[in-house]
Amino acid sequence: MTRPFGIAILAFDDVETLDLAGPYEVFTTAARMAARPEAADWPGQPVAAGWQVACVARTRAPVRARAGLQVLPTRDFSDETTVDLLVVPGGVVDAAARCPDTLAWVRRAGAQATLTASVCTGVFVLAAAGVVTNHRVTTHWEDLADLRRQWPLLDVVDGVRWVEDGRVFSSAGISAGIDLSLHLVARLICPELAERTARQMDYRWMSRPD
Repeated sequence: MTRPFGIAILAFDDVETLDLAGPYEVFTTAARMAARPEAADWPGQPVAAGWQVACVARTRAPVRARAGLQVLPTRDFSDETTVDLLVVPGGVVDAAARCPDTLAWVRRAGAQATLTASVCTGVFVLAAAGVVTNHRVTTHWEDLADLRRQWPLLDVVDGVRWVEDGRVFSSAGISAGIDLSLHLVARLICPELAERTARQMDYRWMSRPD
């Protein structure tokens, strides 16, 4: 029996709510859509139907997202479930980008994952963990200059919704994480599933990065 495809979304205090919730909604909705009978003929349908999406944090204690929303992680860093897709959301990431436990887990998960993605300022955490060195990346428009200053080896791209560079993906700010996540659904499974997922979410998908 094929094991489930594991999607891990990092959760930490002061995470931007939509940075985390947007990708979570996309991937869980895609899994529901792929399980519908009409999806039987779509390429990759059985794989998407078996996706397991988890919020992973240092502990299983509630995480306080930016603006106060509490998020209950489903796994912690001690969990050894295989990570196939790692997603690091943004927000106020200063503490996360300096936390040894967080960086160690991101390195481990990033080395294991087939694909690694960041939303908004989540790329700063990936950079601090050494996961995106020498890659093309982007971030929220307000943080582009800081990203270039702090991580001069990165090729920082302006004016795009997301960047795909090999196995590394990064999006611009907040809502752009939804567009990137739909792109990942299209890339991992098929464009049909991404389009049906966006329609189910009543979301107008910006399917081109520029």
